[in-house]
Amino acid sequence: MIAKLISLSLRNRYIVLLIAAALFGWGLYAVQTNKVDAIPDLSENQVIVFTEWMGRSPQIIEDQVTYPLVTNLQGLPEVKYVRGSSMFGMSFIYVIFEDQTDVYWARERVLERLSSVGNMLPEGVTPTLGPDGTGVGHILWYTLDAPGMDLGEQRALQDWYVKFGLQNVKGVSEVASFGGFQKQYQITLDPTKLTYYKLSVPQVIQSIRSNNNEAGGRKFELSDIGYIIKTTGYLQSAEEIQNIAIATNNSIPVRVRDVGSVQMTGESRLGIFDLNGEGEAVGGIVVMRYGENADEVIDNVKVKMEEVAKGLPKGVKFNIVYDRSGLINESVNSIKSTLIEEMLVASVIVFLFLFHWRSALVILIQLPLSIAIGFILLNAFGISSNIMSLTGIALSIGVIVDDAIVMVENAYRHLADATKGKQWMEEE
Repeated sequence: MIAKLISLSLRNRYIVLLIAAALFGWGLYAVQTNKVDAIPDLSENQVIVFTEWMGRSPQIIEDQVTYPLVTNLQGLPEVKYVRGSSMFGMSFIYVIFEDQTDVYWARERVLERLSSVGNMLPEGVTPTLGPDGTGVGHILWYTLDAPGMDLGEQRALQDWYVKFGLQNVKGVSEVASFGGFQKQYQITLDPTKLTYYKLSVPQVIQSIRSNNNEAGGRKFELSDIGYIIKTTGYLQSAEEIQNIAIATNNSIPVRVRDVGSVQMTGESRLGIFDLNGEGEAVGGIVVMRYGENADEVIDNVKVKMEEVAKGLPKGVKFNIVYDRSGLINESVNSIKSTLIEEMLVASVIVFLFLFHWRSALVILIQLPLSIAIGFILLNAFGISSNIMSLTGIALSIGVIVDDAIVMVENAYRHLADATKGKQWMEEE
């Protein structure tokens, strides 16, 4: 079989050269389009289910949220196992699928199952899916350098402007905010006054909820003009909350200010974010979507940051504290230079040992062609150019030329022997 293949290649050498040239061109295209990252993504194929029920202890979260979700998600197809974790006010479920399972197909199966477990959870508790990223998807961290702006204002700027702008970048799964204070109106009730007015906490909550909405009317025509009637009742200040009537006592309304105080404050925090020991900071984490090109996504995020920065208040700017592109460029460039050096050294050694440039040329052509075919296979299997994949190519440089050296040297020896035999017969 091998002899027939060699014979066929020798008889059709131009076709073989054309195929080799086509593969080399395809390989060059594969090198340019191959995804680039510093480290390979070896994380498990998982879907995260996050549930928030603030104010509850870990044991209550475990019994009423985590356990029902874990037991109902275990029967999904292609699931290896389900992990659950409960903490104060939050529940995390990690559904681990088989490695060959498509991540978006897996997310659809989890969503289908979650739609049927709503009646098993406490009222107001809604589980949500985590971002479609992986454990190595945190590609960029940034903070807001905002002198003179308090932490609450910085967090509001991050949540309501910066985050929405960066989430539109192609390949970004989520921009997770951290640090600062999330502003909220907080009502502190006086139990003694509640008892005096014969009121309960649920009554106060229901009165505030019912007064914080917008009611629609209807449309009517007057003088050939259509009018739409609606009432706007959204609460916009602490004073409006204080004036909400809860009940009436002897025809006198009992308002929120009569039973407690209202103030603007921050949501309770479980931790803080400190930057280099210089104090608290506000910023975000850019999470890359599953299977995207990390180097390309980082470049796109930086371009978008320049656009978003134009709308920031005066004096506010981005401060990038973690950028994986530096690690990507340094690691990939280091291995690329190593590949080039190894190819040159191998070429010189082959030429010195054979001392025949045409034979050496046959061997040296195999080096770039083999590497080009390797990148074609990397793209075919969805493997990025990272430290491990490029190092594997670098380690195989010496092995790539071994078969060519043996074959060319063997052919050269046979041709030399045949030439010597022919000369000997002519002399005879």
